[in-house]
Amino acid sequence: MKALLLLAALVAVSQSAVAQTAPSPAEVAAYDGLHRAAHLGDLDAIRSLIAAGADLNARDANGRTPAHVAAFASHDAALEALAVAGADMNALDDQVYDVLTIAAVADDPEMVTLALRLGNRPDLITSVYDGTALIAAAHLGHQEVVRRLVAGGAPLDHVNNLGWTALIEAVILGNGGPGHIETVRALVAAGADRTIGDRDGVTPLQHAQARGYDEIVAILRDR
Repeated sequence: MKALLLLAALVAVSQSAVAQTAPSPAEVAAYDGLHRAAHLGDLDAIRSLIAAGADLNARDANGRTPAHVAAFASHDAALEALAVAGADMNALDDQVYDVLTIAAVADDPEMVTLALRLGNRPDLITSVYDGTALIAAAHLGHQEVVRRLVAGGAPLDHVNNLGWTALIEAVILGNGGPGHIETVRALVAAGADRTIGDRDGVTPLQHAQARGYDEIVAILRDR
């Protein structure tokens, strides 16, 4: 029974990595104001609308602010213009994602650094799994994003509501390949607690051993 529950959790969380919902073509076509300007990365329109008093934190039907839309569209300059004008960088959309976690999942290190500089909190609790941007990035093996989040002060040992840390997710949701190897290396080098196990007390090392991830095992064993 435990094995079945774990499998169900693994499937659910694997799907959660892509559970962020970018604006659909229909939504984009209906956008006006700051949402449209943010999607297009139209700085002139953004500045004009801000000067005219547009709501910086207006929400679309999915709870996305213009900052979320700029992040999904990878428009760094638009995001900065919104933030400098006072947009809430820690706003969460209806699926509990912020700009930082959107950038982390998109494997966009430059936007991660920008979001942190603009005030996006690295310890913000995001996703329906009560995770963090670091957990999301570790799950996906986005090694450079992980390094930048660690440097920005992301909590290394946050435990989500599945009972998993970033280190555990990098092992049990990873593929043992280069991205996840380097993610584990970065987390360990930063001081992530290797002794924190899952709800059954199984540690990252034990999970790595069970999967035959020899390089990750070596990193986790290194003192």
